[in-house]
Amino acid sequence: MGEMTSKVVMVTGAGGNLGSAAARRFAAAGAALVLVEHDAARLAELAAELGGLAAAADVTDPASVDALVKQVEAELGRIDALIHTVGGFAAGQPVHEAGLEVWDQMMNLNARSVYVTAGRVARHMVERQLAGRIVAILARSAFKGMAKAAAYSASKAAAQRVIESMAAELGGLGITVNGIAPSTVDTPANRASMPNVDFSRWVQPAEIAEAALFLASDAARAINGVTLEVYARA
Repeated sequence: MGEMTSKVVMVTGAGGNLGSAAARRFAAAGAALVLVEHDAARLAELAAELGGLAAAADVTDPASVDALVKQVEAELGRIDALIHTVGGFAAGQPVHEAGLEVWDQMMNLNARSVYVTAGRVARHMVERQLAGRIVAILARSAFKGMAKAAAYSASKAAAQRVIESMAAELGGLGITVNGIAPSTVDTPANRASMPNVDFSRWVQPAEIAEAALFLASDAARAINGVTLEVYARA
C-alpha cells in the first residue's frame, strides 16, 4: 500500500510500543520517516530496521523540538504529518494523599509534550503552507476522571483540549489536528500490571497505528478536531 508515498512523517516516541507500531505501518505505506526517541539504543535499533531520519529530542522542551524541526527541514525539506505517541501513566493515590510530583509528571508527559511538539510542527506547516496532518495519541481517560488517577486523566483531558483548539486554529489553513483515544492497550507493561484480565479484549498497537494512518491520509482530509475512540472489545 502506498497511501503515504512521498510524505514525510514524524513519529515521536518511536521506540515505544505504540510508536514502533506506527513507524512500521507508515513505513509499509511508503512514508519517509522521522523517528524521534529519547532512548538512543531503541532509536538506533528501529532506524536500522526501517531507515529514515533518526533524531533524539526532548518533546517537552521547545528548544529541543525547534532544533529537531530545523534538522528535518535541512535533511528532508518538510514534515507532512506528525504522529505523537509520547505519554505516560502514573496513578495509585487519591488527590488528598498524593503529592504534586505525579501531577507535574503527568502534565509534562501527556499535555506539555503535545502543546510543545504539535505546536512547533504546526508552525512549520503554516510557514510552508503545507496541508499537514497532526495526530496525537490520547486515552479514554480524557473523557472522564478516575479514582486514584486524577493527574493522569486531567493531563489527557488537557491534551485533548489542546488538540481541539489547534484544530479550530488550523483547519482553515488546510491542516487537520485529531486525536486517538484507545482503551487499555495490549503491551508487556500492561500485561504485567494486570495479569488476571482478558488480554483479548484490549486494543492492539497495530490497530491504533491503522487509525493513525487513516487520520494522516488524504482520505481523512475532511476530518478535523475529533478524538477517535479505539476501544476494541473493552
